[in-house]
Amino acid sequence: MRTTTRSLSLVGALVAAGLAMAACGASAASPAPPSTPVASLPPQAHGARPSAATPQALAFTATTVDGAAFNGASLTGKPVVFWFWAPWCTVCRAESPDVAKVAAEFKGKVTFIGIAGLGPVQDMRAFVSQTSTGGFTHLADEDGSLWSRFGVVAQPSFVFVTPDGQSQEFTGGLGADDLRTVASKLLVA
Repeated sequence: MRTTTRSLSLVGALVAAGLAMAACGASAASPAPPSTPVASLPPQAHGARPSAATPQALAFTATTVDGAAFNGASLTGKPVVFWFWAPWCTVCRAESPDVAKVAAEFKGKVTFIGIAGLGPVQDMRAFVSQTSTGGFTHLADEDGSLWSRFGVVAQPSFVFVTPDGQSQEFTGGLGADDLRTVASKLLVA
């Protein structure tokens, strides 16, 4: 997978198209990209509170790479970045320092969750240890159900979830600057 200016700016177009759709997690066609990622996330009304109901996209349970139970409903009302990776993926390994850095910068504001698939759990744990990405939760998606739930077909991929539960998938790597831009936009979505 190659990371180009067009593919990075496609994040904004995909998120904007996805937010315009009524159903959570719906896939969007490839519209013309805006100049910056997620440039058109709509601002949330001042003082508005997201619904207390768990959005369909977050209605899942999983197990972390360390064997702990995880409930997606715990993310309701929060901006979330899901990072889909595989333990053998060289692009995932290369972008891991940027993901870890931005996750640390936004800790307590935007929740980052790694979703590992396409490999054995012991390899997933080794990846987290070797890449120093243990500062946020990683889920072991051994059966591919979470990848399927979010429409992810390749790694690395990201799914951005607004506080009101709307989500959009982006396939490809993102550097720190672009990931930081997306996380900032999620804070005001």
